[in-house]
Amino acid sequence: MGAPNAGKSTIFNALTGLRVKTGNYPGVTVGRAQGTCALPDGTAVEVEDLPGTYSLEPISIDERIVVDFLHGRLDGVGEPDAVVVVADATTLRGSLRLLAGVLTLGRPTALVLTMHDELVARGGYVDLNRLTRALGVPLVVADGRKRSGAADLVDLLADRPSWPAPVVAPPTEPEECTAWIASVLAASAYRSAHESPVTARIDRVLLHPVLGVAVFFAVMFGFFQTIFALAAPAQDAIGTGMETLATTVRDTFGDSAPVRLVSDGLLGGVGGVLVFVPQIALLFVLIAALEQVGYLSRAAFLMDRVMAMAGLEGRAFVALLSSFACAIPGIMATRTMPSARERLATMLSVPLVTCSARLPVYTLLISMLIPADAAWGGVSARGTTMFGLYVLGAVSMMVAARVATLLGGGRHVLMPFTMEMPPYRMPALRSVVVAVWLPVKGFLHKMGTVIVVSTIVLWALLNLPVQSAAELRADGVDPDDGTAVAAYTMEHSVAAGIGRAAAPVFDPLGFDWRTNVAVISSLAARETFVATMGQITAAGNPDDPARAMRDTTFDEGPRAGEKVFTSATLAALLVFFVYALQCMATIATLRRETGGWRWPLTVFGAYFAVAWAMAFLAHTVVGALA
Repeated sequence: MGAPNAGKSTIFNALTGLRVKTGNYPGVTVGRAQGTCALPDGTAVEVEDLPGTYSLEPISIDERIVVDFLHGRLDGVGEPDAVVVVADATTLRGSLRLLAGVLTLGRPTALVLTMHDELVARGGYVDLNRLTRALGVPLVVADGRKRSGAADLVDLLADRPSWPAPVVAPPTEPEECTAWIASVLAASAYRSAHESPVTARIDRVLLHPVLGVAVFFAVMFGFFQTIFALAAPAQDAIGTGMETLATTVRDTFGDSAPVRLVSDGLLGGVGGVLVFVPQIALLFVLIAALEQVGYLSRAAFLMDRVMAMAGLEGRAFVALLSSFACAIPGIMATRTMPSARERLATMLSVPLVTCSARLPVYTLLISMLIPADAAWGGVSARGTTMFGLYVLGAVSMMVAARVATLLGGGRHVLMPFTMEMPPYRMPALRSVVVAVWLPVKGFLHKMGTVIVVSTIVLWALLNLPVQSAAELRADGVDPDDGTAVAAYTMEHSVAAGIGRAAAPVFDPLGFDWRTNVAVISSLAARETFVATMGQITAAGNPDDPARAMRDTTFDEGPRAGEKVFTSATLAALLVFFVYALQCMATIATLRRETGGWRWPLTVFGAYFAVAWAMAFLAHTVVGALA
């Protein structure tokens, strides 16, 4: 355990590697990370990474979990055998208060000191031997980023029954504890580190109220330009590979229902989502790099004033950042917010933040809307459009939070927001890899479960009822023409009936029955939209499904023969996905967090109505300009 930014999670990763399982503590949605650490004697210990906290006087849900865990008060969770407190040597005074609280519990305790090299480099000093004697507990100097000291810590864990303990526990009264901390620092000849001149110079720009905001938007703009530019080759390679594999399956095994399930359903549907893994991985690489450099803490400071305009405080920005990966960790990040009203307003608004599930949809639609070589002012038009969609989502989130705050009672006094500004550091490759692998692994798991199941169900709906050869001939379809049979079967399938039934809702937005089916399927998970369109177009033109999607036309009604995916319709789809709450897992999380169905169902209905209205506006405006 330790304070935020003390290096706790890097130490945890150094001990456990990728042998980590994540979940929630019983009864709450506070994130829980557990891992195993192999000891020299061949045995292993379970290591638990507790949420970051500055003290054992909780004001938020996750801090309460830390205290209950240390006291063994969590149902189904055993008491810890020992506690390892991680402290940043450059901010040792603050960490000693947390250590004092842990020592009063009487459990075997050790101190891991991180950033010791940085303390020395910035003119600070601490006598480690004297610090160990003053505290009365074992001490290890470690750097999780470089894995230095990890072996010493493993050896210490193996010897935990013999850890020494202080003869007299630290005092519990605040003034007496402050005096105890001062005496420990004096006994260890502790000298604070000077402010890093490099950090000070950079912060004069990055924390400036005007220049800092300009730099922030420039960083975010470059962020999305990079995602489009660097991921394109890998995406093309995966797309070509999936098309080649689908063709090979059809050529090898012929044209039958099981073969079409594999080639059109799984390879065409799931493969259409797999194409976007490089972009998602690159998204998390950039986020992890910005976080470890120390920039995201500065961004939270800059955005504190912006959050205040929405009736929120800086902790809401942490939830916003978490939601770039998924709305679920964003909702869970609100547990750090002490105000119940602000927490509810943030929870209800974070689903509008552009998550990684929207990325495949945005990429697909933007690539159809804007040519690859299009540029605005010398920069990629596709990347600029993606940046605009992320900005629209973030602004909409703050507007929704403001509305929720006003409905909840209007203005109120905001709680103080404290966040340490770590010095700028080079990202550690191992930490970046771990930070990227876990969400990408989660995305692949989701693709292998939710999206595969949805794809199989949709394939069945698109291919039932089975048409006999006589019925095909009666309607002028050659039973031996596989492509014609697939197109006819889809147009008369159960899914087509569902899509046509939804036509009164979506016709004003320019959608056809195929698009309706894809939008309805995306209510389970947004990526399913891409999978659905992938298998529909793969069945219609297995040799070039991308072209088949671009050339899709209305097959009935007054617009028969006209292209479906016009600029107006693509714009409407993009805007619809900005606002619609299309994720059953997010709705389930909201139900658990709010304690009932009232708020999740209200938000689902409200966001669907807003999505439809904004999509209709986009369709009307773009249609008039086109």
